Amino acid sequence: MAEPMTDHLAQPTFDAAEFRRALGAFVTGVTVVTTIQPDGSPRGFTANSFTSVSLDPPLILVCIAKTASSHAVFSQTRRFAVSVLAEDQQQVSGVFASKAADKFAQVPWSTRKTGAPVMDGAAASFDCTTHDVVDAGDHIILIGRVVDFVQTSASPLGYCRGAYVNFSLSQDALAAAGARATVGAILEHRDGLVLVDTAKGVTLPTGIRLEPASDPASLRGVLAKLGLRAHLDFLFAVFEDAGGKAPGVQIYYRGRVMQNGSPWLDSSIRIVPLSQIPWDELRDDAVRSMLERYVRERRQDAFGIYVGDNEAGTVQPLALTH
Repeated sequence: MAEPMTDHLAQPTFDAAEFRRALGAFVTGVTVVTTIQPDGSPRGFTANSFTSVSLDPPLILVCIAKTASSHAVFSQTRRFAVSVLAEDQQQVSGVFASKAADKFAQVPWSTRKTGAPVMDGAAASFDCTTHDVVDAGDHIILIGRVVDFVQTSASPLGYCRGAYVNFSLSQDALAAAGARATVGAILEHRDGLVLVDTAKGVTLPTGIRLEPASDPASLRGVLAKLGLRAHLDFLFAVFEDAGGKAPGVQIYYRGRVMQNGSPWLDSSIRIVPLSQIPWDELRDDAVRSMLERYVRERRQDAFGIYVGDNEAGTVQPLALTH
């Protein structure tokens, strides 16, 4: 019989920031967890530490940091609800991740069986009574028994590596671009950002479509020719380049170079630290502006998605989940 391992393994010392980034590789949904306080007022916060537990009985859980301002209320509550936010509810996520005093006045909501608030327009919501509260390190695990739920056809809002992920926007953008697209990638290597030297200056790796790798004109094909194994995490920017020589839609993904121990094949590749990007060598003003935003958001470890044209557009600000 095997001996338990927990008593014999030395407890590792982790870099907390790196550990959190590693956990961020797991794509999650975004939820708003709510309850009614003893004085009858609603209370809620944004969380991505949500999962199903059991079908029979129907149980779900959410984790709450002991340092969170909502910890005292939720550790004692006998009822709560979890709303799984839809793709168009980034603003709702931001409200409940903030310290605003009037959160519930800023969003539409309603109640179901327990009286705990649920967000209108959510992809799904679960109305629960408290089944158990489990102590777990610097968090508690709040387990709820589902007494009512609602589901819709709305696509859920995703979260990964410090940014929201819109699961349908990427495909919609590629479909809408048609044959007039430039599809590129902002790729991070361990030592910096991947740039490509060309006769007209420095640029990012780009193609005229995303796939397949067998097409040398696609982004995947360009990366294969450069000898780069890359993982594209999610969409970073979509903009109409109406003033260029070849007007069309430009689509850029955020990604990273996969380290495999072998060098890339093309000498035109340049790896540049974020602090040393040669801004005056970038041939495209719109790409330069996009990269400037990327550097700002990268330093803050928070990203948004830019949608607009090469002169004006919008970026949804991101709010960290609790």
